[in-house]
Amino acid sequence: MKRARAALFAVALAAAAVLGLSSSRAEEGGRARLVLTVEIDGAIGPASARLLQEGLAEAKDRNADALILQMNTPGGLVTSMREMIADILASPVPVIGYVAPSGGHAASAGTYILYATHLAAMAPGTNIGAATPVELGGPIPSLPGDEGKDTGKDQNGQTGPPSGDAMTAKVTNDAVALIRSLAEMRGRNADWAEKAVREAAGLSANAALQQHVIEIVARDTAELLQMTDGRVVEVGGVKRPLATKDIAVDKVEPGWLIQLLSVITDPNVAVILMLIGIYGLVFEFSTPGAVAPGVIGTICLLLGLYALNLLPINYAGLALMLLGLVFLVIEAVNPTVVLGLGGVMAFLLGAAMLLKVQGPGFELSWVVIGAVAALTLGLALLTGSYLWTARRRPPRVGAQAMHGIPAEILDWSGGEGHVLAQGERWRARAAETFAPGDEVEVRNVEDLVLEVERRRLRAPGDGERP
Repeated sequence: MKRARAALFAVALAAAAVLGLSSSRAEEGGRARLVLTVEIDGAIGPASARLLQEGLAEAKDRNADALILQMNTPGGLVTSMREMIADILASPVPVIGYVAPSGGHAASAGTYILYATHLAAMAPGTNIGAATPVELGGPIPSLPGDEGKDTGKDQNGQTGPPSGDAMTAKVTNDAVALIRSLAEMRGRNADWAEKAVREAAGLSANAALQQHVIEIVARDTAELLQMTDGRVVEVGGVKRPLATKDIAVDKVEPGWLIQLLSVITDPNVAVILMLIGIYGLVFEFSTPGAVAPGVIGTICLLLGLYALNLLPINYAGLALMLLGLVFLVIEAVNPTVVLGLGGVMAFLLGAAMLLKVQGPGFELSWVVIGAVAALTLGLALLTGSYLWTARRRPPRVGAQAMHGIPAEILDWSGGEGHVLAQGERWRARAAETFAPGDEVEVRNVEDLVLEVERRRLRAPGDGERP
């Protein structure tokens, strides 16, 4: 009897252990059966970096099995690209880079980001490459006497920029070191990666697969997940297999802040916002109490400055642009011509110097800059002409300045009463009888008493009453 009880107890323990293990595995599997997707369609910038950062944080919080970074980008800013690469390398969730849809590409900065992902995939009809860094203003000219010293190769025998072009060589070699390190980390073709940087080489999806630049060519996300199932990736120094077959997929939607960043971080939009902000403040100061120009101007100016703070800008260029706008505002108030021309020159020079580097989708349009400068100069000249005309007109002072101004009856008794004129309360008299609220106009002023008469409608072409 004791043996039977002992055997029954052992069987119960074994069954409980099996059930506990299976339930634990089921629970673990339930938590991991999810893949998130982040889509980047357009230039790589602060908004893209923020979207990927939020996607990785959500994937970690929801214990997702992987995150798919779908890209269709012409490139973008180096600063944002490096932020995204750092986030991918530090992610505890495997990141699958996917160039899609068909007809899309991952050029320039997109190539570096794809090399950083744990698995790289492309859709048929896409391409990758052309990763040569671009500096604003083009190459730095060679020093005098260096024209005949160009070997076209660096110390390792690799084809590169001219030896006299020191800055371009420095930027290019830095980009090569970055992409080679990413290729070596992920076990991909490092030689072609260097070629993509130095010679702006490109590859189609099938050619990239054959040259070991990517691991997968898939038509859509469903096929991509089927093909990644069972593959082993290294995350945080630990190798782990992916289980993505028939897995649930959820898309990370960009929030309102990311959508706002994608709009205002366009340098042209940022400059226009700053201009609207300055105009709004000028109108508010010139007509105190309007309120709306001041509120709109302050908001636009802060948005423009915030956007420029996220971009790699030259603060000397920004200072020149602001100085030019200040000169043009002063020109409108005190016409001198010199300040107007100086303001336009300072604004255009500042615009040319504003961005330290440029990337696809982050170039200043000279059409926008020229239109802004012409509009500002035109407003300054128009305002100046009005002020100049007003200065040449004989001034009206004293009682003469009150002639013809409108007034409102406040109270009236017999032939006298009080009126409201130019925001002030005046004693008034007239030969007529009025009621409170009647509209009158000033005929004459005598001993601080206004002589008024009923206001009449003037026919078109009537001049001002004497």
